[in-house]
Amino acid sequence: MAVLDRSMTTLQELPVSTPVEEVKALSLPAPVWGPVRKVLFRFAFSYLVLYLLETFLGLLDFLPFAGIVGEKYQEAWAAAVPWIARHLFHAEAPFRFTGSGDSMFGWVLVFCYLILAAISTLVWTLVDRKRPNYARLYEGLKVYVRFGLATTMIVYGGLKIVPSQFPRPSLDRLMQPFGDASPMGLLWTFMGASPIYTSFAGLTEWLGGVLLVFRRTALLGALVCICALTNVVMLNYCYDVPVKLLSTHLLALAIFLVAPDLRRLANLFVLNRPVPPAPDPRLLRRRWLRRVALAFQVLFAVGYSIYMIHSAQVQIDTYYSGRSPLRGAWNVDELQVDGQPGPPPGAETLQWKRLIFDYTGTIATQLTSDSRRRYALKLDEAKKTLALTKRDDATWKSALSYRRPAPDRLLVEGTFDGRKVRASLHRIEPPKFLLVTRGFHWINEFPFNR
Repeated sequence: MAVLDRSMTTLQELPVSTPVEEVKALSLPAPVWGPVRKVLFRFAFSYLVLYLLETFLGLLDFLPFAGIVGEKYQEAWAAAVPWIARHLFHAEAPFRFTGSGDSMFGWVLVFCYLILAAISTLVWTLVDRKRPNYARLYEGLKVYVRFGLATTMIVYGGLKIVPSQFPRPSLDRLMQPFGDASPMGLLWTFMGASPIYTSFAGLTEWLGGVLLVFRRTALLGALVCICALTNVVMLNYCYDVPVKLLSTHLLALAIFLVAPDLRRLANLFVLNRPVPPAPDPRLLRRRWLRRVALAFQVLFAVGYSIYMIHSAQVQIDTYYSGRSPLRGAWNVDELQVDGQPGPPPGAETLQWKRLIFDYTGTIATQLTSDSRRRYALKLDEAKKTLALTKRDDATWKSALSYRRPAPDRLLVEGTFDGRKVRASLHRIEPPKFLLVTRGFHWINEFPFNR
């Protein structure tokens, strides 16, 4: 009876212009959920809110002084996760930005989300056992998941539309032996070699994200996301890209949004049965609130898309458009280590065959084995210095100086791997690489598979 009373109260609050279908839906008694369904919903709600919270806190950076909330939240986890990893798993899980989403910190953080969601589910079940259903809260959760997933899809889509995530292969990458590349390196080269394909992949992800923003296109957006993310997940798993946790979660979020319509989709695409319109419960029942929400959705979809595409262009201009003043491949003519000719036995990293400069922020050494070692570089052209660091080892540093007695001659000396080095090099003209010069052909009498 209480349920019917609530339904009647809701009907009295509706404006006169409310569609007949919505009035009929609201006049029906609210369904009663079974205990298992309610427990599963409580757990899913708790976990999804926790998992996507950082995404929404990241959006606060656009508001003055609001970004500090996200910073404090991040600092709290940065302190808690390493402590939990050390005392519970006897493992080190430092908080650091390495470009990997599958770090020990990431795995322990997901474990913490699971534990907190389980505790929340237990407490929620004890204090709220009589509620017949969470239908309205479920609709709110779907909106939360839609915008959380949409935000991430627009981010990754924007970074591919303007191909900053997969830049054109650098000179040192092109000179690297094919078999020496890591699976992830091969994938990055494959994507970067074709900016048009990269932009196409980005448009697919962006489209899925934008469609998710709007209620009427949310199902289509989730389906587009499932197609795009299934491919992304398989690439990450098969090419050992350390974004497996994130991409798997994103795919699960898209499936979560599609799940209520699986039977309707099966009837339409598989069983060839008529499909009635889906129930369309609205969180906002007043027309002016719906108009405000629509304006916000348009502003978010357009504004955030422009922001991410602009950010991708800035990233390209910052990291990939500038060329090193020493750009080119420099073969080693003579190498001295600690005053002795040639590298000492076992010093693999000093078995230099050539130094390769391309983008301003990197330098690569190609060894006599033809394998490649890449380092971050700060080149001071005025002081003629090269400061090298490793991305995966913050303690490793190398300080070199250089002289260029002639345009095609280079002298380098300083400290590298704790040893004194001195090298004389000459510049060579790199070959014309087929990977970036082959181009597109409508007619091929024979497959050009080299």
